[in-house]
Amino acid sequence: MSTPVHDDPLSKERSHLAASRSALRAMREDVESLDITDVTANWVNAAVLESQIEQRIKALADLSETPLFFGRLDYLHAPGAEQAEGGEGERFYVGRRHVHDADGDPMVIDWRAPVSQPFYRASKKDPQDVSLRRRFGYTGGDLTAYEDEHLLDPAEAATTSRLLQQEIERPRVGPMRDIVATIQPEQDEIVRAGLAGSVCVQGGPGTGKTAVGLHRVAYLLYAHRERLARTGTLVIGPNRSFLHYIEQVLPALGELTVRQATVDDLVAHVEVRGTDEAATAVIKGDARMAEVLRRALYSHVTPPTEGVVVVRGSRRWRVPVYELEEIVQELLARDIRYGAAREALPQRIAHAVLVQMERAGEAPDDRVQNAVARDAAVKALVKSVWPQVDPAKLVLRLLADGDFLAAHAEGLLTEDEQKAVLWVKPARSVKSARWSPADAVLIDEAADLIERTHSLGHVVLDEAQDLSPMQYRAVGRRCTTGSATVLGDLAQGTTPWATRSWAQALGHLGKGDAVVEELTAGFRVPTDVIAYASRLLPHIAPGLTPVASIRENPGFFDIRTAPDGSADVVAACRELLEREGSVGLIAADARVPELAAALAAAGIGHVGPGEETTHATRLTLVPASLAKGLEYDYVVLDEPQAVVDGEPDERTGLRRLYVCLTRAVSGLIVTHATGLPPQLT
Repeated sequence: MSTPVHDDPLSKERSHLAASRSALRAMREDVESLDITDVTANWVNAAVLESQIEQRIKALADLSETPLFFGRLDYLHAPGAEQAEGGEGERFYVGRRHVHDADGDPMVIDWRAPVSQPFYRASKKDPQDVSLRRRFGYTGGDLTAYEDEHLLDPAEAATTSRLLQQEIERPRVGPMRDIVATIQPEQDEIVRAGLAGSVCVQGGPGTGKTAVGLHRVAYLLYAHRERLARTGTLVIGPNRSFLHYIEQVLPALGELTVRQATVDDLVAHVEVRGTDEAATAVIKGDARMAEVLRRALYSHVTPPTEGVVVVRGSRRWRVPVYELEEIVQELLARDIRYGAAREALPQRIAHAVLVQMERAGEAPDDRVQNAVARDAAVKALVKSVWPQVDPAKLVLRLLADGDFLAAHAEGLLTEDEQKAVLWVKPARSVKSARWSPADAVLIDEAADLIERTHSLGHVVLDEAQDLSPMQYRAVGRRCTTGSATVLGDLAQGTTPWATRSWAQALGHLGKGDAVVEELTAGFRVPTDVIAYASRLLPHIAPGLTPVASIRENPGFFDIRTAPDGSADVVAACRELLEREGSVGLIAADARVPELAAALAAAGIGHVGPGEETTHATRLTLVPASLAKGLEYDYVVLDEPQAVVDGEPDERTGLRRLYVCLTRAVSGLIVTHATGLPPQLT
C-alpha cells in the first residue's frame, strides 16, 4: 500500500521548500515596493538609501540551482530555554540566508545564526540537545533525498553521511562554490572565531582553507555587520584568475559588499612595467628595506639655522633658533608620520608666537594662531626644515643614486646587496621608470611613512606563503586597527622569498599574537593522488603533517609515458572529457603554446584560467605558474620534470610541482615523455 502524500517525509520537506521560496519571494517584493520619496532629508541620503535597498534586493535573490536550505535540526528543548523535563522542543531549517513568513516566523534560519551551530558541531558524544539532524540531497534545485541522524539514540551507530560525501565529491564546472552544507567541526571553529583576534590557517591541498576564510568573512559580516559596514572588509588573493574563481562564493551567501584585490592592486601607486631578477626581488622584499626607507625619508629633515620673525601689524615676533630646534626634535621624538609632523610644525611655531603675545598682554585666539601658521616666513621655514617628499620620487632616488642608497643602507645592506637593487640605467622621472612589482611595494611603504594607510575592519589574506616580508607589511597596514585571517600552506610556497615559518610572517604582518590553526583532513584531493604528491613533502617542507584524505572514493589516478608527446596528452584530455565535470590540463609555462596548438588541431575547445567554463567547453589549459588555488574534477599534468625545471631553483620547482599535482578533485593523469623527478620515484 502506498504512503499518503501528507505522511511522506520527502513530500513534506518539498512542501516546506516551496513555501520557503514563496516567502523569500514575498520578502523581496516587499523591499521592491518600498517608497522612499518622502523619507529622506536630502538627495545624498536618498542616494545612500536607494543603494542599500538595491543591495538588499540582490541579497534576497532566489538562485534556482542553489538549495534554499540544506539541513534541519530538531531540538529536544527550545534553544536558550532551561532544559527541564517536559520542555517543548523546536525545529529549524538551516540554509544560506534567513527567510520568514508573513507573520515574521522563521521558515529558514541563516547558517551563521547561533541556533544553527549544532548542525556543524553536534555529535553522538556531544549532541548539544539536538535529537535529530537531517541532511538534504538536491539535484539542481530540486529536493530529492534526505538522511537522518538521531544523536540521542544509543542504538544508532555513528556513520559517515552519504549525502555529505556526495556533496563533497559532486563534479564542478565553473567558479568555486560555497561549502555551507559540508563545513566540518574543526572548520566551523575557525569560521566562528571572534572578530577581535587574528587567525592563521595552515592547510594542505584540499583541506578547505580558502573556503573557510571566505565563510569566516560571511560569518563576521553577520555577527558584526554594523561595525564592518563602517570599517570595511577585504579579501586578498594571489592573482586575478584566483579572484575570478572565488568571486561567486560570498554573493551566493548574500554578501555583496566585500572588496577583492591582489597585493599588486593594493600598492598600485605607479604603473608596473618592469621585472626584477629573483635575487634582486628578494632583497627589495626584505624587511630591512623598511628601515632604509625610513632613514632616507627623515634625512630630508634639517635643523634650522636661524630663527624666524613674524610681523603682525606694527609688532615683530621672533622665535629663536634654539626654540625651533626643540620643536623639531620634539616632533621627531613623537614617532608620528612624516606628513603629520610636517603639518604640526607651523602650528607649533605659531603657538610659540602666541605665548610671546600673551606675555606682552595680548589675548590672541585660534584664528590668530592659524594666521601665524600661514605666515610667509613660517611657511618658508617649514619648507626648508621639513620639506614635502613624494614617495615615488624617494624610491626613485634610492634605486638610481648609489651614494644616497649607501648613506641610508649602511649597516643594513651589504655592498653586493646595494649593487643588486640599484638600477643599471637610472630612470630620469617617476613616469619614465620601469617599476617592478617589488618597487611598487617599496613606494607603498614610503607612502605609509608619510601618511597613515587607511585600516579596514577585517582582511582575509589567501595563499599567504608566497608573500615577501615587505608585502606582508603592505597587507598589515590595511588592518592595523582590525583583524586578519591568514590562509596558506608552507609546502606550496613557490616564490624565491616564500616564507619559511608562520611566526615570521605574522610578525611582519603586525599580527604576532594570531592563533595558528592547522587543517590536516583532506576533503578535496583523492587518497591516491594526495599520497603520491606527499612524496615531495620531505624535500619541500619536512616539518609539515601530510594531508590525510577522508574521501571514501579513492579517485582515479594514472601515470603514463607519452612517447608521442603532445598527441598522448591530447588523448588523455579527450578521455577525461568523456567523464562528468571540469578538466584542467596543467603544464610548465613554456609548454603551453605547443599544447594549445595541439588541442586546436584536435578540435578540442579550451579556455584559460579565470575564464568561465561551460558544459560545452569544460577544458582549461593552465600554466603551472597560475595553478595555485584552482581546482578541477580531473587533471592531466604534463611533464612534471618540465614544471620543476621552469623555476629558478629545484626546491621552488618541487613546490610548484606539489601544487600542480594537487589540483584534482576526482582524478589525475600524469603524462611524461622524459623521466619523472627522482623525488617522486
